[in-house]
Amino acid sequence: MRYKFSPVLLIAFLLFSCSESETIESERINSVNGPIALDSIGLTLVHEHMLVDFIGADSVSTDRYQRDKVIEKVLPYLMEVKKYGVKTIFDCTPSYLAKDPELLKILSEKSGIQFITNTGFYGAVGGKYLPGFVFQENASQLADRWIGEFEKGIDNTEIKPGFIKISVNEEEPLREVDAKLVRAAGITHENTGLLIYSHTGTWNTAKQEVEILQKMGIDPSAFVWVHAQAEQDFQNYLTAAQLGVWISLDGIGWGLQEYEDRLLFAKENGILEHVLISHDAGWYDPSKPEGGDFVPFTNIFEKLMPALNAKGFEEADWKLLLEENPKRAFGNGQ
Repeated sequence: MRYKFSPVLLIAFLLFSCSESETIESERINSVNGPIALDSIGLTLVHEHMLVDFIGADSVSTDRYQRDKVIEKVLPYLMEVKKYGVKTIFDCTPSYLAKDPELLKILSEKSGIQFITNTGFYGAVGGKYLPGFVFQENASQLADRWIGEFEKGIDNTEIKPGFIKISVNEEEPLREVDAKLVRAAGITHENTGLLIYSHTGTWNTAKQEVEILQKMGIDPSAFVWVHAQAEQDFQNYLTAAQLGVWISLDGIGWGLQEYEDRLLFAKENGILEHVLISHDAGWYDPSKPEGGDFVPFTNIFEKLMPALNAKGFEEADWKLLLEENPKRAFGNGQ
């Protein structure tokens, strides 16, 4: 039997196919091994570190460590957390703190865990990790650097970032260089769609960043308030959630009680769908013998889950925090 399509139906079919294709294409994220479907990220830790060097922007160098030594140190911790079902890790080490996308690619291949790296600059600690040109260039010039990494790859590699990582100092008003970093992140987001991760602290600082982005016409759902566990007034979590800001409680590798309290508050007040969690753990430190002590990526699974399950948390809550929220956040909040 031969089927006949009317011109109207054929056009509608083609339009639908194009629309569907665009939707599929838009729901992808750059991993160190190339673009992957956002639906494939699975159980995700959104803020961890494999390698960090705190020596400063003027002295940081790949000559300060050997990749094989880092891999030897880090790989067992990745295999350990993989047993808990972790499929994707966002490595938040910024530029000029030993960000090494090629190292992450090797770790990904050896562990089977998907890694996402970043673009951006780290302004905290008084600008110790900012190269000199950051103070001279304007926001658009800085953004051009980050957009270039998104389009062409990081440091002469083909590895592209999956998010923007900046940081600011806790001050009011923000330092001009910090405000510039936020504006640069906003411009980069507008041109790439990348989510903005900002190492911040209290809401008093985060709200200033959000206001800058809002003045640029950027929805607050493009902003992740990193280290929101520093906030003492829990009502500010409600304010942030109402705006659409992502509230990231990332430091669980280093403590527990403050996270229990905040997550219980979020669940009881119906804002758990705006929360991200991670350990901010690791990492190999080139300045220390054999890379120093390594904080594992397991506290969520071994300590936080049992503690909160005893207080009413359910499997659906963990699925929301570790699977659904990361996917929504990096899918432009949808």
